[in-house]
Amino acid sequence: MRLRSHIERAAERIWYGGSAWRWPLLPVSLAYRAAVSVRARLYRWGMKPVVRLPVPVVVVGNVTAGGTGKTPLVVRLAQRLEARGRSPGIVSRGYGGRATRWPQRVGPDSSPHLVGDEPVLIATRTGCPVFVGPDRVAAARALLAEADVDVVLSDDGLQHYRLARAFEIAVVDGRRGLGNGWCLPAGPLREPAARLDGVDAVVVNVSSDDDARTPAFASPNAFSMRLAVSRAYRVVDGKEAALDDLAGGPVHAVAGIGHPERFFRTLERAGLTVLRHPLADHARIAARDLPREGPVLVTEKDAVKLRDVRRDDVWAVAVDALIDDEDALLDAIEAALRAEGTESLEARR
Repeated sequence: MRLRSHIERAAERIWYGGSAWRWPLLPVSLAYRAAVSVRARLYRWGMKPVVRLPVPVVVVGNVTAGGTGKTPLVVRLAQRLEARGRSPGIVSRGYGGRATRWPQRVGPDSSPHLVGDEPVLIATRTGCPVFVGPDRVAAARALLAEADVDVVLSDDGLQHYRLARAFEIAVVDGRRGLGNGWCLPAGPLREPAARLDGVDAVVVNVSSDDDARTPAFASPNAFSMRLAVSRAYRVVDGKEAALDDLAGGPVHAVAGIGHPERFFRTLERAGLTVLRHPLADHARIAARDLPREGPVLVTEKDAVKLRDVRRDDVWAVAVDALIDDEDALLDAIEAALRAEGTESLEARR
């Protein structure tokens, strides 16, 4: 776990800090960029098959490696679409899951070590049917076979071109942007930055101290999103508390997410004095790995892995995605879903 964390920090320095180590990686980066560009064209030209499901698909992904806030956005979209009368189901990669059989259905009581931490969190927060697997087409088919849904949300999967989609959302970190603009491994990009020109919406995840750094996406399909603390609850029994109740002294903050610093800054903006404990993204964590003296604050993604905690000083911090002009984004999604539904009906006639 510590080795992974060190590797991720080294990558951060190369991708976002201007480290000269990016130059030796440039040839590999150029080869990677060429490979992903060719792969995308093969799907675009019909030389690789694309599977269209009987219900429309909305993909929420990113063009950079690491956390950008996709999961809170998926949770918010599922909740809002449901409020609009939709019946969403969700598919995900199940990253970090060690199941030997895929796809898997995920519920709030599923083991995050088998199916991944983010899917368990999504199932807990939304109550929607969730299926995971490396093959998102197979996961979506399993979802449709067992649940009555009229739209599939794909958590990540922007590069999973085999799954046809009615609407694409790319989430961008407002503070880090696209880093040095290079593709992996010399930079953070999974695809060239021009990929953002082809998505239906770009959602920039900002916070109050990010505004000056937010990349300029001068496009009618660009939206801003903020992650706001909605509540804190004790992991052992779910008892809720205000963050103010935990102030008055230093708190240990533990975060095994793609961008731990954002979590730490969120707590500091709430008035807490934070002792930082960054972990690798999706790090395996148990009660024995936590600081011995509390209070200890963890992300919800980490909280689902801490079912063995028996302490009353370990708290999970829940965040909600707040989208500027949210109705406009939802209206655009609904229009795409209706258009996809009309095309599917005509194709069946």
